Amino acid sequence: MVSLRFLVCCLLFLASSVYATIVSHDGRAITIDGNRRVLLSGSIHYPRSTPEMWPDLIKKGKEGGLDAIETYVFWNAHEPTRRQYDFSGNLDLIRFLKTIQDQKLYVVLRIGPYVCAEWNYGGFPVWLHNMPDMEFRTTNKAFMNEMQNFTTMIVDMVKKNKLFASQGGPIILAQIENEYGNVIGSYGEMGKAYIQWCANMAQSLDVGVPWIMCQQDDAPQPMLNTCNGYYCDNFEPNNANTPKMWTENWTGWYQNWGGKNPHRTTEDVAFSVARFFQRGGTFQNYYMYHGGTNFGRTAGGPYITTSYDYDAPLDEFGNLNQPKYGHLKQLHDILHSMEKTLTYGNVSTIDFGNFVSATIYKTEGGSSCFFGNVNESSDATINFQGETYVVPTWSVSILPDCKTEVYNTAKINTQTSVMVKKPNEAEDKPINLKWSWRPENIDNFLLKGRGESTMRQLFDQKIVSNDQSDYLWYMTTLNLKEEDPVWGKNMYLHINSTAHVLHAFVNGQHVGNYHAENGKFHYVFEQEAKFNPGDNVISLLSITVGLPNYGAFFENVPAGITGPVFIIGKNDDETIVKDLSAHKWSYKTGLSGFENQLFSSESQSKWSGDSVPFNRTMTWYKTTFKAPLGSEPVVVDLLGLGKGTAWINGNNIGRYWPEFLSTEDGCSTECNYRGAYYAEKCQTNCGEPTQRWYHVPRSFLNPKGDNTLVLFEEIGGNPSFVNFQTIGVGGVCANVYEKNVLELSCHGRPISAIKFASFGNPRGKCGSFEKGTCEANKDVVNILSAECVGKEKCSVNVSAEKFGVPECDGATRSLAVEALC
Repeated sequence: MVSLRFLVCCLLFLASSVYATIVSHDGRAITIDGNRRVLLSGSIHYPRSTPEMWPDLIKKGKEGGLDAIETYVFWNAHEPTRRQYDFSGNLDLIRFLKTIQDQKLYVVLRIGPYVCAEWNYGGFPVWLHNMPDMEFRTTNKAFMNEMQNFTTMIVDMVKKNKLFASQGGPIILAQIENEYGNVIGSYGEMGKAYIQWCANMAQSLDVGVPWIMCQQDDAPQPMLNTCNGYYCDNFEPNNANTPKMWTENWTGWYQNWGGKNPHRTTEDVAFSVARFFQRGGTFQNYYMYHGGTNFGRTAGGPYITTSYDYDAPLDEFGNLNQPKYGHLKQLHDILHSMEKTLTYGNVSTIDFGNFVSATIYKTEGGSSCFFGNVNESSDATINFQGETYVVPTWSVSILPDCKTEVYNTAKINTQTSVMVKKPNEAEDKPINLKWSWRPENIDNFLLKGRGESTMRQLFDQKIVSNDQSDYLWYMTTLNLKEEDPVWGKNMYLHINSTAHVLHAFVNGQHVGNYHAENGKFHYVFEQEAKFNPGDNVISLLSITVGLPNYGAFFENVPAGITGPVFIIGKNDDETIVKDLSAHKWSYKTGLSGFENQLFSSESQSKWSGDSVPFNRTMTWYKTTFKAPLGSEPVVVDLLGLGKGTAWINGNNIGRYWPEFLSTEDGCSTECNYRGAYYAEKCQTNCGEPTQRWYHVPRSFLNPKGDNTLVLFEEIGGNPSFVNFQTIGVGGVCANVYEKNVLELSCHGRPISAIKFASFGNPRGKCGSFEKGTCEANKDVVNILSAECVGKEKCSVNVSAEKFGVPECDGATRSLAVEALC
């Protein structure tokens, strides 16, 4: 007789067998439950959005043709203090993974725990740096113990929630370390030993799915080495049993304070993807698919902006970035339709010369073809199987049946969405907010020089502050007599500094400030100052703007007042230098307004509404406002302010610095997609604030009643221009080739009018279309108005049958449209 206990065990085993997913690989592809797969993935970082945004972002990823979502795990966010963990709010990793699972997508979990990611300190907690005898990313016992502890904790947490594919969960791949191959040479033999240790440690965790190492040509088996970059079609894995995988296709680039706004064209991103699959790739991930926002102090750098938009297919606020989103969606659909041929077919190549080639994937069931033209300056006309095809410059054509071209990377048939910002309609006078203020209390530091600790040495800011704040006071008292050799008519304060921003005070008087520019974070600040006989208090405020996140030994890059610090006296032709570096220095981390949480909704501190001062340093400002109506994303315009931090209802929306303008040169209104992309190739926003608008997630707002905005202004600004706006689609336009489908959408709003429409050979671009030399013989505007006006979206076949026959003498015919929302 079978026991009940035995029966239950069998049922549990069967249940786990039914739901478990077997993930393996061979030289062609990742294999899931025995089937080779074409896998398209996109990076969405959970801390750069909010839990309320996650379902919509993931849903849009799925609708855009993604199979998987890729994310890093951020060590310093989860373990800000050693052995004290935080998985609350937008750090709820498990909730994020389950949200992906709910959408029936896979997950690529990049545990690292080094992440780079333009994230503060590359994801490492600063307390790690301050442990005795610590060295990062090498065979250092203390580092390996801490790394293994965190990695194991994450794996155990994920296992407990049965989220690995081997448990029936969505995670099909895990990553250990990150881009170590870029720096391994600097670590010598210890680097090689370290990467072997990483592989052994990861494998010992028994997660039941393959582990990957990106940018690691010598990745030890069974690690899968993968590629990162703008183009990875030339990448070859280091093992014949490893599929060709691309973990980071950079869809744009990040911004630095003082920098311009980089863009990567839709055509070039699509070209890189199609070229990768033409040349044998089967797994590709977009970095980023949604970039999001560096809330709080999470931005790295130094000088990474609060916005991490990245020109990704979903913009910072979660809107579709059209045409990039739609053009890639069409590519994904076609690649998925060819999945079996791409992963099982025999491959052959025809070289037409002049950087033009055809790649044929052939199975017994049929063939699929790619025509690639890597020439940067000329289109190619080729003859293939008795037919003639034209392949535009720097593009790939895809023919799923090797006969009919259904997609070309340079021919965009997707709409362009014109995003507009609108005033806050919930306010009668949205630009005239009523402000109150209070000063930051710095008298103790300026006049008394009193801190929390005292040492006869200048220390790196990381060591003293443990990165608990951007701000660290360095204070010393200097007793001077008139007979002192340094005493003179002209006296100067001379500081060798690695502070990202520096404010200097002598006896309570502001001597001057400085911020690093052009990547030069080691500089000399020298300013004339008034000293008195007797005691003089020197107070230096060092400010960091994101710690370094990349490079060999980046953890040792100094920050703060590392010295030496001199007093220089000049009398006629004589110059006397007095070194203060070994003086008794007092240190104080943070500012009193932060400690007293003036930004908190619960704060009972008193504010003054009288005579609100503008352009005053070290000043707190506060106002209330109504939440903008509707559901469109909200931004706050901080033009007029200098530099500081902003909070909405106690939520830190990040650092602001609209005073920091980009240079006037290096931008262009046109961007040529042809030729290899680099970060400076297509830039906009010259001579303007690097970032003017700041994301306010709807979940931070009270939809009814008042909301509070608090600003801490460091260098002086005018808050009277601050206002809240919504951002949405104001209009759409498209130029769709004949025999394709025009799809227009105002994303939740109705199409109100067709502003322009022409079928033939229209000229120009979105916003400036005009009729060409030939035109259809029907009223195209009326036809589209009937099809689209009043609807949120419409779909129309582009054909002469629909719009009439234009006499174009063999020219390629297209339909150009501009519509208002």
